[in-house]
Amino acid sequence: MNHATHNALKFITCGSVDDGKSTLIGRLLVDTQAVLQDQLAGVQRSGQTDLARLTDGLSAEREQGITIDVAYRYFATPERKFIIGDAPGHEQYTRNMVTAASSADAAVVLVDAIKLDWRNPELTLLPQTRRHALLLKLLRVPSIVFAVNKLDAVADATLAFQHITGALERFAHAAGIDVVGVVPVSALEGWNVVDAMPGWCDYTGPSLLSLLQNLPVTPAEVEGHLSFPVQWVEKHHDAGVTHQGRRVFWGRVATGHAAVGQVVKVFPSGQNAVVAQVLSTTRQAQTVNAGQSAGIVLDREVDVSRGDWLWAQAGAPEAQSTLNATVAWMDDEPLVAGRVYWALHGHRWVKAKVQRVVHRLNIHTLAEEAASELPANAIGRVTLALQQPLITLPFERSRSLGALILVDTVTHRTSGAVLVQAP
Repeated sequence: MNHATHNALKFITCGSVDDGKSTLIGRLLVDTQAVLQDQLAGVQRSGQTDLARLTDGLSAEREQGITIDVAYRYFATPERKFIIGDAPGHEQYTRNMVTAASSADAAVVLVDAIKLDWRNPELTLLPQTRRHALLLKLLRVPSIVFAVNKLDAVADATLAFQHITGALERFAHAAGIDVVGVVPVSALEGWNVVDAMPGWCDYTGPSLLSLLQNLPVTPAEVEGHLSFPVQWVEKHHDAGVTHQGRRVFWGRVATGHAAVGQVVKVFPSGQNAVVAQVLSTTRQAQTVNAGQSAGIVLDREVDVSRGDWLWAQAGAPEAQSTLNATVAWMDDEPLVAGRVYWALHGHRWVKAKVQRVVHRLNIHTLAEEAASELPANAIGRVTLALQQPLITLPFERSRSLGALILVDTVTHRTSGAVLVQAP
């Protein structure tokens, strides 16, 4: 097993309402012996184990039988550790699904066989299945797996899996989605979830867990120049630990690596300095790569605050005041031209005005249609005018530098996920 498949895999389950996402996670937890006996006893009803209750922790979730917020659980096999997130299927909670997907290494999109016209070879997928798959593609989740669930409840599981697989492959091809695999499962019965059932549904591939065990984690953006968003400025320190008693700027390296001797430019002030010391989270002096937290000490005192960025002087792109972007809109209030929001990039807040709604993606036909607004759960292209410029890269080049969120200035709700496009 190589390094990319040795680290813990963070994946989410998503899809339409009541496709069995929570039940699938419960099955993975139970069959990998990640649940204590007292926990298992607490989710039993009339002698039957309600697997979904292992992840649905909110009282409102238990009362309504739905998933509202993302619940993270942990389990491990002898080969690998996993962090698994149960994302809600309801449209009104799409923002929670987007939040979970933005940091996931992989996603399992569940498809409920009994909700589809599985006897029809030209069957149509549910809208939320299509929406979630499109969002996963937009968010550049590296590995996407479709799991066709509840095949134990149809009269002809083989025919159902064949027709549903065909529909998924046609949709994925039309949408440009790279799919790692399509796996038949029964989360309730445990078929092909942890242990493989060779030949079931004429499927000869690995079980769902076996497939997940061999997926790579999202690689850190170690290539390219240093970019570092400052999250916290340490003012009170031990002069013997830090370099000549200077302030330490803490954050997580976004791209490249932080090393002593680098010439950096502070954004937005434009001041230059040299990295005098790099501290790890244990305050050991060392080089720190992208994806890891670090403390940076500069060779001289410069004005740096939370929200500022440190960029390798030779590699900093030009700041931009106008952004072309794809937006996954999550607010109940539609996105319209003229509205102003807070935009968060790294730890920097700036005002952003919607200059123009360019088009909206039709999730049924995948066509880009002219639009004047984006309603809740829509995906579209917009132009944003920033009150102060930002240094960004297109999202297709950098998940760290090409992503922002829009926040309503009055309600403070997270309103949209912004993916920067090339100018």
